[in-house]
Amino acid sequence: MKGTVIEAHGLGMRYGKRRGWALRDCSLRLSAGRVCALVGPNGAGKSTLLALAAGLLRPTEGTIDAPPREELAYVAQDKPLYPQLTVGETLRLGRELNSGRWDAPLAARIVAEGGLDTGARVRTLSGGQRTRVALALALAKRPGLLLLDEPMADLDPLARHQLMGTLMGDAAEHGTTVVMSSHILTELEGACDHLLLVDGGRVRLAGPIDDVVAAHTVLTGPTADAADLAPHTVVESRTTGRQLTTLVRLQGPVDKTLWQATDPSLEEVLLSHLRSPQAPALTLRPATAEAVDA
Repeated sequence: MKGTVIEAHGLGMRYGKRRGWALRDCSLRLSAGRVCALVGPNGAGKSTLLALAAGLLRPTEGTIDAPPREELAYVAQDKPLYPQLTVGETLRLGRELNSGRWDAPLAARIVAEGGLDTGARVRTLSGGQRTRVALALALAKRPGLLLLDEPMADLDPLARHQLMGTLMGDAAEHGTTVVMSSHILTELEGACDHLLLVDGGRVRLAGPIDDVVAAHTVLTGPTADAADLAPHTVVESRTTGRQLTTLVRLQGPVDKTLWQATDPSLEEVLLSHLRSPQAPALTLRPATAEAVDA
């Protein structure tokens, strides 16, 4: 797996007969040094995928290869911390458990920037303050792979912006691979360079964000000319009066006398794929940006 941090083949996770499959036939590959946005609706399998990568779950089927636990850090949605410990004691515990890798000044700075009293017990902290402590523990471990499940959900906009800046700056400086799930698209779009869209327990889109967006085109034209789209991969079409607007992956040239072509936004691409689960999946290989429809 040289140059690859996470690789999964036919990955599946089932939570009993009643809950069914959280992931099924999920395959992906993430290169080292990427900052990956993991997106998808509630129940899509994002948290399950992160827990599998962290080694906290064993897959029902398939395989996933990721770094050992001592080389990764995982921050779950509920930010589990020992409530009876103080902030200072929590950081000292992190140092003891990660001797030789621990960046004490970084942990102290992240806590201090939030105005936290190191003598305060974790149980007295707000949700946003616990998030800050959890991220301090994760970053100070100096992991090669950082897995973050909705990390900024409890933070106010200013704290979110500040911590995101610290996180991205630190990741860039140390070449940390980051996988981060979030429902706040703007939070991910400016920080991440790779995309994984998971829906229905499967990977729907994967690849460098700029290449994924560039692989799609918005075409607008008369509804009577819809048959002209037959050679192309149509993701979603919407009709307004006599006008058709469609998101496509072009498989060749289009008649420019019939169609007006524009570039979509990342949000348009994601929403179109989520509204059209029948659309073929797309994986782009980072080295060549070669498209693979599935």
